[in-house]
Amino acid sequence: MSNAAAPATEGSDRTVPLHVAIIMDGNGRWAAARGLPRAEGHRRGVEALRRVVRASHELGVLYLTIFSFSSENWSRPATEIGDLFGLLRRFIRNDLATLHRDGVRVRVIGEREGLDADICALLNEAEELTKANSKLNLVVAFNYGSRQEIAKAAQRLAREVAEGKRDAASIDADQLGQYLDAPDIPDPDLIIRTSGEQRLSNFLMWQAAYSELVFVPIHWPDFDKAALESAIAEYARRERRFGGLAAKTGS
Repeated sequence: MSNAAAPATEGSDRTVPLHVAIIMDGNGRWAAARGLPRAEGHRRGVEALRRVVRASHELGVLYLTIFSFSSENWSRPATEIGDLFGLLRRFIRNDLATLHRDGVRVRVIGEREGLDADICALLNEAEELTKANSKLNLVVAFNYGSRQEIAKAAQRLAREVAEGKRDAASIDADQLGQYLDAPDIPDPDLIIRTSGEQRLSNFLMWQAAYSELVFVPIHWPDFDKAALESAIAEYARRERRFGGLAAKTGS
């Protein structure tokens, strides 16, 4: 994801965004409102993810990026982190075959250094098994932080300058974008955050430069196809200018 000027929508007549990114927020609050443990909220959040992956393909979305575990989540209690990692293990082991059968390509962005060896192996397996699929690209932001991603890209460019491989004056937004995670993936047209919070929380901050943002009040475990359709309808009603004249997404 590296486009410096505008997100991915191909032509002004496309009402469905090519790339949707989602901050899946509110599992814990969903559970607390029902007197349930937070782990149950995370489990139900996985069910919501299954629904949304299916709905994205049905609606014509080609790229779906989900914020599954942020670099800041390490500050949570160890028991909750263990629950989250356990859900990831089960999701890949139980759902990977289905994703592959349905033509979903899995991509993973974020830091893998320091993760348990079996987690890294599962992530690698998911990417390798599905790399030839093309019906939907499911991009999993795991152990991911946007500031860290940008800093890594800057470090790589700085090393090339120090080694004499690059002139510092040649570095521009496009060049830096090529050193971000998954630079071949177009920037998101639409970013959705559930649970009513209205911030990016260190998610795709570079790539979100021209994304439409939709904040919905429902908690992630209750998110479904209808909620996704509603967010896409809001996106389609907006005029997108990209610094120039207005261009309605659906006109």
